Amino acid sequence: MAREQYHKELIKLKENTLKMGELAKIAVRDSVISLKEQNVALAEKVIGMDKDIDSLDHSVEDSCLALLALQQPMARDLRMISSVLRIIIDLERIGDLALEIAVITKLTANEPHIKPLVDIPRMSEICQEMIHNAMIAFETSDVELARKTAKRDDEVDALFDQVRRELITFMIEDPRKITNASHLTFVARYLERIGDHANNLCESVVFMVTGERVELN
Repeated sequence: MAREQYHKELIKLKENTLKMGELAKIAVRDSVISLKEQNVALAEKVIGMDKDIDSLDHSVEDSCLALLALQQPMARDLRMISSVLRIIIDLERIGDLALEIAVITKLTANEPHIKPLVDIPRMSEICQEMIHNAMIAFETSDVELARKTAKRDDEVDALFDQVRRELITFMIEDPRKITNASHLTFVARYLERIGDHANNLCESVVFMVTGERVELN
């Protein structure tokens, strides 16, 4: 009976981690949609979602600590639990960065953007795909998918460099655009950091499955 309960707790732990990953992905998606559409109501929704992500973070962490203290897991289960503790840190930070983008939506809602947003939404799409695939890799213990997903961080980095250079040009050419361009630069930086956290998710999956500590990107 005790082992049956133990396995149920492991399943619940995995489910809550996957749920947290889904919420983080949605927060990234909606934060950038809110920015592009200057939708303050959607930005407020993203800000509110951060509490849900934090709540899951605390719940999953508590479950991990309880399993470690009371069940003394060995080998693969121990790696899974320790990997989850790392994964939820990255997911929580992704949620925080999405919140920061939503805050910028509110700050810029009353003025048009200095240019149509194309590359920033593309960065968001890649980050969402990275988070989604990293969590599938976690769910299915798919090391190859984790490695493949991590490589996409290079695409995010390249887009960030492109956006940053373009926005610097706008600021130099017209100082009146500095404030808006600065806000958009911060958004691009936040998305670049989200890509880094998604890469970390993939590294945690590789460790969970193989026990190998790797730097994938």
